[in-house]
Amino acid sequence: MAEASKTSPPEATNERREQTSPTTPKQKRQIDSDNDNNERQAKRARLTRKNLARFNKMEKSKGSRRASTHRESDDSTTTKSLSTTAPGFEMQARKNGMLEQRESKPPTNLEDIRKRHVKSRATASPPESAYNDYVDRVEEAENEATLVVYTSARILKEHPKGYKSVFNRAFTGFPRNVGFNNGLSAPQPDFIEGLEMKDYLPFPVDEYIDSAVLYKDSPRSVTLPHLAGEWKGPEGHMRTAKLQSAYDGAALVYARSQALAYMGRSDPPGHAEVTTFTTDGTNLNMYAHYATPSEEDKNTLEYHQFQYASANIKDSYQGHKEGRKGLRNQQDHARQQSYALRDQLKEHWRQRHDLQTITEGAPLPAVDGTYEANEDEAGYEVIEPPCQPTPDASLPPKNDYASSSRQKRKSLTPAKVTERILRTPPQAQELPEKGC
Repeated sequence: MAEASKTSPPEATNERREQTSPTTPKQKRQIDSDNDNNERQAKRARLTRKNLARFNKMEKSKGSRRASTHRESDDSTTTKSLSTTAPGFEMQARKNGMLEQRESKPPTNLEDIRKRHVKSRATASPPESAYNDYVDRVEEAENEATLVVYTSARILKEHPKGYKSVFNRAFTGFPRNVGFNNGLSAPQPDFIEGLEMKDYLPFPVDEYIDSAVLYKDSPRSVTLPHLAGEWKGPEGHMRTAKLQSAYDGAALVYARSQALAYMGRSDPPGHAEVTTFTTDGTNLNMYAHYATPSEEDKNTLEYHQFQYASANIKDSYQGHKEGRKGLRNQQDHARQQSYALRDQLKEHWRQRHDLQTITEGAPLPAVDGTYEANEDEAGYEVIEPPCQPTPDASLPPKNDYASSSRQKRKSLTPAKVTERILRTPPQAQELPEKGC
């Protein structure tokens, strides 16, 4: 009752007075400001090199603000998502295009993958004593975390500094609802390895490829990896691990596809460069991942997970050596692919950055679309004589060149200038010297 007495309804007379007022001061201010905006819009800035550079800077700042707003809205969303262990995850994953094992088709480069898997390594296999120690460790492990610690150090290769391994961390920087992950929580593989974001500098990979950097606000985040792994402990199910690795692989395939698309490229249809593995300490399964358009809807992607190898790495010394060798061979290949993709992205960005610099240094067209005469640094107009083509020897000489020099130059816009430069092969992009 006390709270109700504090809040009384507004007086009816005031409400009626506001409703009958034809134009409130606030509306007048709005109308006046609209008129001012119209007057300001009517005064367009001159098309000068300085104004164009200022406009480009404004557009970049707008784009960064839009990206920042987009990221904030994604992070603050309250939409429910299914984790990989929640009921309904498998059903939603299938709706999103992640195919089951029996539906997935072998990749077109399957023969190369299998050859690489069994390839001999330069380093010697572990001694049998190391294998026996591995068996003891697996049998001692009572939960998944312990199993990961015991087995990862014995079957995985430790790479040199600069190639990073991360365990059990969610992809907080990965975009939501891009198709394969609609309505699903972020992937969180038990193991992943790849280059760090800072290894791509000066190319700002996070600004151009939104799925490249896996962890938000981390310059040392793993970026565009090609290998992930899932473990299951004594009470876990390998079927769940396979489903989780399908999700991990789809995320890596999506990110790689986005990186290639930025360069105007793509992997050959059915070609697999992403790999995942699952293990419970006894069985080790290897999967190849790729995406293809659906046969029923070409605008929808289907993500394949094809098992190309399996080994029992606990019950026999020979099986342990073969499984360990195959996994490490694939680690080496994934590392090579990561470095190759990074180098391609950096080179592509550098070329475009150089072309942009050339374009920004080109003379700007006049308001009517034709190029203005050159001016020297002192502001004096420099009139250059027109260049004439060398007449063909078989044609009679022309005496009147004045008429041709008076012809109007072809109308070009800045967009057309940029387009011509971008279409010109690199070897032909050097600026010509002045003169005929």
